[in-house]
Amino acid sequence: MAPVRDDRLLAVLRTMLDRVHLATPGQVPDVVAAAAAELGWTTAIYLVDDEQRQLLQFSATRAPHADPQSVEGTLAGRAFKLVQPVVVHGGEPAVWVPLVDGTHRLGVLRIAVPVGTDLADPTVEDAYRMLAHLAGHLVAAKRPYGDAVSRASRTRERSVASELLWDLLPPLTFGCEGLVVSAILEPCYDVAADAFDYSVVDDVAHLAVLDATGHDLRGTVSAAVTLAALRNSRREGRDLETTVRVMDRYATEQGRGQIFVTAVVATLDLPTGRLRYANAGHLAPLLMRRGKVVKQLTGGRRVLMGLGHEEVAVAEEQLEPGDCVVLYTDGITEARDDTGTFFGIDRLIGHLERSAAADLPAPEMLRRLSHDVLDHQKGVLQDDATLVVAQWASGEEHTYTSGLAAAPTPLGADALRH
Repeated sequence: MAPVRDDRLLAVLRTMLDRVHLATPGQVPDVVAAAAAELGWTTAIYLVDDEQRQLLQFSATRAPHADPQSVEGTLAGRAFKLVQPVVVHGGEPAVWVPLVDGTHRLGVLRIAVPVGTDLADPTVEDAYRMLAHLAGHLVAAKRPYGDAVSRASRTRERSVASELLWDLLPPLTFGCEGLVVSAILEPCYDVAADAFDYSVVDDVAHLAVLDATGHDLRGTVSAAVTLAALRNSRREGRDLETTVRVMDRYATEQGRGQIFVTAVVATLDLPTGRLRYANAGHLAPLLMRRGKVVKQLTGGRRVLMGLGHEEVAVAEEQLEPGDCVVLYTDGITEARDDTGTFFGIDRLIGHLERSAAADLPAPEMLRRLSHDVLDHQKGVLQDDATLVVAQWASGEEHTYTSGLAAAPTPLGADALRH
């Protein structure tokens, strides 16, 4: 079959953009399919489920969860885990392409092509990469306008507390020049009082993990209010010390002496690697360097939030290129098996170091770790478990997009300010 000409690519792009304006979230698969038809191709979108164990077909015309693909042991799962296209050999010519929004893994796109199409042809490869690249952005862009994506990604009922909390959280993975942030939070359907947050303002990354006491809706509301106080303070341009005080004030008002919040709040200067952090009664973050956990960040201590204390201590750490900062809640280390044995800090460190040795992408490392924690506790966590990894100046951000397009020219600090 002849290579894909530029005019055909333009037709694909025009069809996709023309049809998506008035499309509902549930109609995105139809938009992508119509665009692919310009090349004589057929497509199917598969979204990863909330627990990241299955890839579920996203379609308005097929039964929910038709033709599920396991993340483990399938070609679709391999494309998802490695963020790289995987060609199907034998039978109908097809390729599984990762579906991402920026660096956030959404699922995979299956593209079937006519017999005789050379999937190794550079023009064909460029075309299916572009199609998947745009499809990922469309799914993410349309998601807030309805429930179709959320419904397609869940396999069982979610609690009200968990519904409230998940709607407040940012995507699980984010990347920009010099930074990758990836997070995981379990149990997906019943989480109540853990939360995490990140943002990049100018050339400073803001990171946080929170853990409110209690495992019901009251704890969720306290976590949500404290998270809102964090974001409000950050968006008003307040410094780290003031932000912690604002968070404590609202945690105190909301908790009324019954519910408290522990937290680590940090800023990371992207040009220099200067990390500043405050720890309000929380577990000490871990610092990974050259694939090994080299220390716990034990500075910046103050009492937990909710007691009305004004004191704030801020510690500093100078990162080296490639360093990872690991924030986590006690639901990770204190997960117990049926003999009462904790998952523990040593097991956590061992998992992080093995994942680094295997050169796993951060989202895949956290996906596997969360499953190990769940398996340790026979699939039922007694406490929320959250883990956030921030990688600085590792170049890792480019590996998340290499499966879809060539790495862009790096942006400097001046560009980041805009």
